[in-house]
Formats: sequence, structure tokens, C-alpha cells
Amino acid sequence: MKTLFFIWAFVTASIFTINAQEKEAVTLTIDVTVTKHHKGAIFLALYDKEESYMHKSYKSGQGEVKDGKVSFVFKGVEKGDYAFSLFHDLNSNKKLDTNFFGIPKEPYGFSNEKKGRFGPPKFKDVKFHLDESTTINVSIR
Repeated sequence: MKTLFFIWAFVTASIFTINAQEKEAVTLTIDVTVTKHHKGAIFLALYDKEESYMHKSYKSGQGEVKDGKVSFVFKGVEKGDYAFSLFHDLNSNKKLDTNFFGIPKEPYGFSNEKKGRFGPPKFKDVKFHLDESTTINVSIR
């Protein structure tokens, strides 16, 4: 009976250890370099699921462009797959301005520096795997 209890305790402890490792949090830093307009703010949305991509962000941030750069630091991010989108708000109205056809008039970008055709790129094209604290560099024109 004692042996059975110790086996059960060992298996249970192993499962909890595995789950704790999967939920380990890391830090994601996204450094944005602005190459053309050195004014306004960058708005960034981080997505953790394909279902919420371009609809509801997991985390988000806003930063004023200073010396052509903006940095976003997200602490406590669980390991896994992520994607982000960003835009450069040139006129400080806190939204991505578009023309009559819905085409953005302000600079924008996505993780992996992908561009979409007839809309944003697919999640599978912009996702990246995060398994340790990482810094991603991206440029926006």
C-alpha cells in the first residue's frame, strides 16, 4: 500500500512540475525603429491566439517616437506562439487612418516583417515562438 501511495505521489508531483515548466514566464522586448517620420506614436498589439488575432490583443502598448525609436517590454509572458501588429499614428488621433477603400494611410507592420495582400497577413505567417526572454527588432517606414 505504501508503495502504491509513493508511486501516486511521484506521478502527481511530476505532472505538476511539467505544468509549472510550461507556464514559465519570460520577457518579450520589441524594439521599433522608425525610418521616415520621427514624430507621433507607435501603437502595438500582441496576440497569443489565432482566434483573437487582429480582434482582441493579449497585451498592448503605446509609445512616443523619440530619436526614431520606441521600445515595448512585456514581462510575465508565458512561453508559446505569438504575433504582433503595429501602426505609426502620425496625426495623434489614436487610430490607424485609412482611405476610402480601407487601405491604411499611416505606416503599419507585423511580426516577421510580413505584409498582407488584400488585408492583414495570416496568423501562421506572422507568428513566432517564444521560449526564452527575447528582443525582436522591427523597422517601420
